[in-house]
Amino acid sequence: MRHYDLTPLYRSTIGFDRLGSLLDTLASFEGDAPSYPPYNIERVGENEYRISMAVAGFGEKDLSIEVKENTLSIRGEKKTESEDTTFLHRGIASRSFERRFQLADHVVVKGASLENGLLHVDLVRELPEAMKPRSIPITTKVVGTKSEKPKVIDNKAA
Repeated sequence: MRHYDLTPLYRSTIGFDRLGSLLDTLASFEGDAPSYPPYNIERVGENEYRISMAVAGFGEKDLSIEVKENTLSIRGEKKTESEDTTFLHRGIASRSFERRFQLADHVVVKGASLENGLLHVDLVRELPEAMKPRSIPITTKVVGTKSEKPKVIDNKAA
């Protein structure tokens, strides 16, 4: 496992300590990441994403989706049925799983659907109005007009 020293980053920046912990978290996920079930992450629009996960054999009651502190968890737990089935070949996996995804700030789960053995989780980045870009109008002063003096604010309590 690689460990990056982010001390120089902390000396010259303020408020980016979460970035360092996020990088450490991602490094720990990468080493022991299971390969079941397979999934795709798609960019559907400018601020829209979709996770598609192959969950053949799982029904809506077998799956659970939870978001907690910017972590999306998808769990599948197959209820074992007491059938007297003898398999000659068992190639369809029906084992339980848990898959976690780290979400960026302001990314929320819009919805989920299950169709044709694929679980689709739709995500959208919803930026608050204060963070959206905005235009600042530029005004020009006409030559020969008085310029306004700055207002003085008296901080003394009366």
